[in-house]
Amino acid sequence: MENTANSKNGDPFIRWLQQTPARLDAGRTGTRPLTREMLKLRLDHAEAVDAVYGEVRAETLAGFGLFQVETRYGSKEEYLHNPDSGRMLAEAGAEELVRRCKPAPQVQIVVSDGLSARAIDDNLPDVLPALRDSLWANGLQEGTAFFVKGGRVGVMDDIGRLLQPEVLVLLIGERPGLVTASSMSAYMCYRPGPGRKDAERNVISNIHPNGTPPVEAGAHIGSLLRKMVEQQTSGVKLIV
Repeated sequence: MENTANSKNGDPFIRWLQQTPARLDAGRTGTRPLTREMLKLRLDHAEAVDAVYGEVRAETLAGFGLFQVETRYGSKEEYLHNPDSGRMLAEAGAEELVRRCKPAPQVQIVVSDGLSARAIDDNLPDVLPALRDSLWANGLQEGTAFFVKGGRVGVMDDIGRLLQPEVLVLLIGERPGLVTASSMSAYMCYRPGPGRKDAERNVISNIHPNGTPPVEAGAHIGSLLRKMVEQQTSGVKLIV
């Protein structure tokens, strides 16, 4: 398609470009992409790979007093090829949770790198304080927050088995793409435990500065958790 920069009829496209980060009307040189577009594509791909294989900075976790436990993932390659390895805590991690965490909390906050360590570094400093303010405003009590290395969404059920929270929220890095490598999601569940299905969870996705604003997401999570407590349910049965 002709580049809008050289098109007299490009005004509608210009309006679309202002509303999306997607690669629309990128232009070409003959049959090839423009050099600047190809270089930007390679940069975005490299950032996505770095997000998957990166590590959450120790100072990010220390700033919120989050101790760390691990799943049974073993290695990053094992984590990528065997998703189930990230859905169960390692034996040592399970024992540490029982030892260090408040049992049967009303709200359990869990943070995990998931598929983007960068998402945690970039968004947690805004999401977590806003979430804690929202919990206070909604009259909810927080348990002992912690970080899970190598976690998948299903790990919230294993944590639920061990700690028996009323509601649990998992802040986890999303699979990175070529638009952003720092997107976070918040998965929430009422009475999580073994056998829970995806339909019994709620999620706020695309949490990053150019998506769902982190501070706004933190505030909204607290409101949803209050509704789960009030209605004693989550997922598709929750009336929002």
